[in-house]
Amino acid sequence: MSDDGVADTSAEEASEGFFSFAMGDFIAEFPRDRRYATNHMWGSEVATGVWRFGLTAYAVRLLQDVYFLDWEIEPPAAIGLRAQIGSIESKKAESDLYSPVAGSMSKINELTLDDPSLINAEPYGDGWLIEIATTDIGRLLEPDAYAQHLVDAWQVAQRTIKGQANH
Repeated sequence: MSDDGVADTSAEEASEGFFSFAMGDFIAEFPRDRRYATNHMWGSEVATGVWRFGLTAYAVRLLQDVYFLDWEIEPPAAIGLRAQIGSIESKKAESDLYSPVAGSMSKINELTLDDPSLINAEPYGDGWLIEIATTDIGRLLEPDAYAQHLVDAWQVAQRTIKGQANH
């Protein structure tokens, strides 16, 4: 992939189950067996109607070195689409976390609550965040659609980083 943020979805990578995205010199990888939210969370159905969510490699790279995680709601709690559910602090920023879907929060990953560095080390494994019981998955993007979203988001991020957000 080139520095312009074009997602590499070559046949070799597709067969391995991942696609990659260049963020400057850093290559972020994304599993193809998940769906993605535009707020850079991944989702994977772990039981019928129950989806596990975590931060994508893109989000983790932008945050860098997550060291604190706080939840504003606890299971079982009804949550709306884009409702604030918590916050996360890292070396780069403090950010609010918003629900990628409407539903009922069914589980919080106690491992990441106790050790938020798991989010950095294993964003698609033990570093997952929450589980939500939902049927509201229509807004979640398939991998190729998320790859295009990354291209668009990276262009905006680059302009912002370079102080050209208004150009």
